[in-house]
Amino acid sequence: MMAQVQLGDIAVDVVLKDIKNVHLSVYPPAGRVRIAAPSRMSLDTIRVFAISKLAWIKQQQKKLREQERETPREYLNRESHYLWGNRYLLTVREDNEAPSIELRHRRILLRVRPGTSEERKQALFEAWYREQLKKAVLLLLAKWQPLIGVRVNRFFIQRMKTKWGSCNPTARHIRLNTELAKKPLECLEYIVVHEMAHLIEPTHTQRFIILMDRFMPKWQYYRQALNRLPVRHENWEY
Repeated sequence: MMAQVQLGDIAVDVVLKDIKNVHLSVYPPAGRVRIAAPSRMSLDTIRVFAISKLAWIKQQQKKLREQERETPREYLNRESHYLWGNRYLLTVREDNEAPSIELRHRRILLRVRPGTSEERKQALFEAWYREQLKKAVLLLLAKWQPLIGVRVNRFFIQRMKTKWGSCNPTARHIRLNTELAKKPLECLEYIVVHEMAHLIEPTHTQRFIILMDRFMPKWQYYRQALNRLPVRHENWEY
């Protein structure tokens, strides 16, 4: 069931479904608010919950509206692209060889066949970013699993519109945003450790904070650094 409650000038979309807990989300770019709640919960109860979170909602909306966004990429020569926080200029070379991407000093060389569309170039870049991220995550898991004392059964790399990562403590799976390949490696490491800590403590309780302080004393610095960086330019939906 879909519904909506109004908090002054803020519209809150409400989804009632078969879940146990209430989940509040604020979505980029403009800060749309959504609450997923158990089917049995009344709209009046949900409204009271939303009002109790109003200051947090406004704070998140302000952050999203002020966050810098990347300009749209067209995959043209001398366009800027990023890997691990470093800027590279793109060189596009058209020939009849198999498409490929490689780093050459301060440049990224993209080989494509003549007439390759912008959409295909974007798909090649996204596949390349996923591969770079996969290699880095494997090394980080090898480092952190014995330090934290947990094991990740599987990890997934995908485009995520509202999160840098997520964790399924029951299946012991973690998911990571492809965009992390563009950010400094220490930011990726922070997200990996964050999601692994959720295998011990699934929610953001005081216990979780204590765990993060123990494993990565500068984690809050890395979180702030990551959230200050530009995010992908696109029309966000959910």
